[in-house]
Amino acid sequence: MSNATGRPSSGNATAMRIEHGRLTLRSKRPEDARDDYAWRSDPELVKFDAVPPLRMSWEDYQRVYAGEVRNPPGRQLSLGIEDEAGLHIGNVMYYNLDEFAGQVELGIMIGNSDYWSRGYGAEAVRLMVEHIFESTSVHRVFLHTLTWNVRAQKSFGKAGFVPVGEVLRNGYNFVIMELWRAMDGSRPASGSPTGA
Repeated sequence: MSNATGRPSSGNATAMRIEHGRLTLRSKRPEDARDDYAWRSDPELVKFDAVPPLRMSWEDYQRVYAGEVRNPPGRQLSLGIEDEAGLHIGNVMYYNLDEFAGQVELGIMIGNSDYWSRGYGAEAVRLMVEHIFESTSVHRVFLHTLTWNVRAQKSFGKAGFVPVGEVLRNGYNFVIMELWRAMDGSRPASGSPTGA
């Protein structure tokens, strides 16, 4: 059972914090900018998102980042991931929230490679999905992962996502994976796309 407090930070709103086991998901902070800039500028990391490395200067990035932390864009939520010692190891987010269509897209980056293949990603995804189903009316969470990124697909599978097809975007092949809220309105059971 997770312990969630607060709401997404916006202006003077209460900061969000979701704790469970060895992980904490929490609102983004200005001091996260240094990690996020390094991760988004790293050619090895950004290849997992099929995007080029960030070319913006640190000064420009810091200015844009501070504005986004103060006033997060609507229809999305980005949270920092901390380990048990409070170290910022990555981010998990949802975006393109469409409550009318009942769906939202999810993304994650474990930027600190010391934490790869240790279950932190799957745990963070499970916590974020639980938060989505508890705080919105969406019934479908989906994501795209590159077809060659088998490690990510296994991690998402541990969090209950199932592959449902492939799509070509910007010259890259992605696997589409999804997780549905149970038909009775409850959260799906871990590892089951339907809660059955």
